[in-house]
Amino acid sequence: MIDVRQQVDLAPWNSFHLAETAEYFCQVETTAQLRECLTLAERNGWPLQIIGGGSNLLLAGPLSGLLVVIRSRGRRVLQRDPDSLLVEVEAGENWHQLVNWTLDLGLSGLENLALIPGTAGAAPVQNIGAYGVELADCFDSLDALDRQTGECLHLTREDCRFAYRDSLFKQQAGRWLILRIRLRLSRRPLHRIDYAPLRQAWEATGVKRPDPRLLAELVCAIRRSKLPDPDVLGNAGSFFKNPLVAADQALALAEQYPQLPQYPQSGGQYKLAAGWLIEQAGWKGRRLGPVGVHSEQALVLVNHGGARGRDVLVLADAVAADVQARFGVALEREPVLLGQVG
Repeated sequence: MIDVRQQVDLAPWNSFHLAETAEYFCQVETTAQLRECLTLAERNGWPLQIIGGGSNLLLAGPLSGLLVVIRSRGRRVLQRDPDSLLVEVEAGENWHQLVNWTLDLGLSGLENLALIPGTAGAAPVQNIGAYGVELADCFDSLDALDRQTGECLHLTREDCRFAYRDSLFKQQAGRWLILRIRLRLSRRPLHRIDYAPLRQAWEATGVKRPDPRLLAELVCAIRRSKLPDPDVLGNAGSFFKNPLVAADQALALAEQYPQLPQYPQSGGQYKLAAGWLIEQAGWKGRRLGPVGVHSEQALVLVNHGGARGRDVLVLADAVAADVQARFGVALEREPVLLGQVG
């Protein structure tokens, strides 16, 4: 049995703390309850939206129809091999708590992704990544409900079409409801410290032997030093993707702006540091009404209090327009946009 509420304030349900409302609202813990929500929405002609932790979400305005929050729980080891373990995690599990659980099991693979807000089920949607690691690196498969057919399908890594901050679930938004994910994690430390600040932090410890838990602690310290706590200052983490540009544009930018961080990618493209572009465009630390660009990390837009979704969109558009005008580079939003733009 599901409990459907009306006109629910969503400020506690999104990390931006935007005070938008859902016309109808429900929390579910099982696949059966989720199917019940689908049936109810179809019967009443309601639009249906699904969220997890609300951490990669921008509520542009009030939400019509039914908003469902996935609250399923469960973590288990499915398979033990000499070099790895296969673990299965329900979609509603907190991501950082999952990382800590894998560290308790002596596993490596998720330590660079520590302290990323959100849930396990949301992680594949944007192929979460940080400090040189992406979810796709250790991803095995997932179960998802196909809203077009009503079937529950097993999707492999290849099926999910992972790319930089992208996946099948972004490309076909609204079609798939992720139920649980499976990850293959290493029994030996992978020790990926290519990201310069992380490597410097590791070297400063003087520890010679790879230690996944220590590496996770260093990742957490770096994140806390650069990113505001959403419980204190509303935000959705990195608001813009690091843009990918062709080699000729990257070369032209490097000649004009030698300090612009660039990272070569497959296919001859280059990834640019969006935070650097935003800072050089003069937006770091600036406010626009109740919202602003964070003073320590220009990739992060923040709610200083009382903001609505439209305030964030106005700021984001202004930042992107200035970056485009100065550098000829288009910025793309990371958070998922829900609601009617007010």
